[in-house]
Amino acid sequence: MQILLTTLNAKYIHMNLALRILYGQNKHHEGLAWREFVIKENPADIAKACAHYEVVAFSCYIWNITQTLAVARALKEINSNIKILLGGPEVSYDWQELMLLPEVDFIIPGEGEIPFAAFLNNYPNLSQVSNVAYKENETVKFTPSAEQFDILNLADFNPYVFEDAKSILNKVAYIETSRGCPYKCEFCLASLDNKVRYLPTQTIKDNLLFLMNHGKVIKFLDRTFNVKKDFTLDIFQFILDNHKPGNVFQFEITADIVHPDIIRFIQEKVPPGLFRFEIGIQTVNQQANLAVSRKQNFEKTSGVIRQLQNKIEMHLDLIVGLPLDYLSDIAHSFNQVFALHPPELQLGFLKFLKGTPVREKYEQYGFRFDPMPPYQIIESNYLSEAELHSITHMEEALELYWNKKRAVQTMLYLEPQNNMFEVLTQLGIWFSQRSHFHKHNLEESFELLSTFCAHYFPADDLLQEIIALDYYLHFKVKPKTLFLEEVDRSLKSLLIKAEGLNQHKYRFMVFKTQFNYAHFMLTQQIERLPHYVIIQYDGVQKAQMISCQIIP
Repeated sequence: MQILLTTLNAKYIHMNLALRILYGQNKHHEGLAWREFVIKENPADIAKACAHYEVVAFSCYIWNITQTLAVARALKEINSNIKILLGGPEVSYDWQELMLLPEVDFIIPGEGEIPFAAFLNNYPNLSQVSNVAYKENETVKFTPSAEQFDILNLADFNPYVFEDAKSILNKVAYIETSRGCPYKCEFCLASLDNKVRYLPTQTIKDNLLFLMNHGKVIKFLDRTFNVKKDFTLDIFQFILDNHKPGNVFQFEITADIVHPDIIRFIQEKVPPGLFRFEIGIQTVNQQANLAVSRKQNFEKTSGVIRQLQNKIEMHLDLIVGLPLDYLSDIAHSFNQVFALHPPELQLGFLKFLKGTPVREKYEQYGFRFDPMPPYQIIESNYLSEAELHSITHMEEALELYWNKKRAVQTMLYLEPQNNMFEVLTQLGIWFSQRSHFHKHNLEESFELLSTFCAHYFPADDLLQEIIALDYYLHFKVKPKTLFLEEVDRSLKSLLIKAEGLNQHKYRFMVFKTQFNYAHFMLTQQIERLPHYVIIQYDGVQKAQMISCQIIP
């Protein structure tokens, strides 16, 4: 039997770990192959590439199920005898309706290792195979089993050895050290498996060493990496002992349970920029947390973040739409988390994933959500559709000006005297009325920021200078002059020569400001003294401020 394991990744840089595990565990099966595609590819083109297989098995997620089904339909149009097998998180719950689709022949709900091997060994006679749904005379057949895959069977197994190791370098490589999550957050699929199972430590280290030698960005899939202090410290130390230049490691961390020994270890041993922590705060409203069976101490969480942010790049997450979270609560949560100044602040909208408790009891809170993936909230007893729409504008502005680093200093300047949730909401609305968030150029984004601030903060005589410097520092090459004019040529040349800068190798821009920009960047405090600011462009990296000196 010729069978293809495949998936449609969200981006080219992603790598599907499930495919590699299933292939590696069953590579002895003649005719088994694997291949990855991307959701932006044409379904017809993907179907043509898969059409010579007897069975095509797709790994399905919330972000690719729509495109996956389109490919399945295209495959059936090419050859109605091709069989389609679906597996993965998106088909592990409420899968019965999918089995009624003519383009779907088989579904494996839940973990795939045991049923997929049984499928290969018994196909086409599946009557004795558990945890595989199939059709017999238009009737769906399914025999459930409580048997759980023993991940100790992955001992001495490296899922990345079946490909050209050079291909790992420019992609995000995923590694799991455990499965399951000790928490029961009702919006998360991980909460449905509360038994945490660990792979053998030596296997983890062997695979990690392989990825460090061949890859760059390595992301741990564990839902809470720091559950076991000693294990966490052991893996951290192994990384420090073996990492290569350019390696970056990303972990999902529960911040309010980070042990003081871990904090001490990081401060004493971990170099800045090596680790990234993804921390799901979701909300600081304790009533909302309790409504979804979530426990969190925000005071402890923020304390840990502040202790570690000099060493760790932080990615913080909030969720819009939780039960008992009104617009004012969301604004409060956002402002509290924004005050931590994370390099990335993700504002997600509540999604009603199949199988999660929040989906099963949606009527209790008056939730209405999109019945199609990604099942996003439309309204509830706590948020109107109009309020949610305004928050989408706010999220777009946050992504553009903060997460994409276009106007970080402008945001930091506005924050102390303003409600940043409200500022970003109005900025998002201003932008959407005049342009398109996903169809604009860089200059336009700064021009709209400038006109917005001129309209809402007309008396602020420093704000336009800060916007201008955000603009000039965002480019790799010397940009078009906007907002703030340079000093005259003779003075510019004099200042550059006084600093001993190489005018043949680099390009420069020189501005006169009413305040000490270098001091503001360091402290977020305004020191009103006229300064000259020199910015250098090398054409490769973003511009650098080379000098900020008092005007004599």
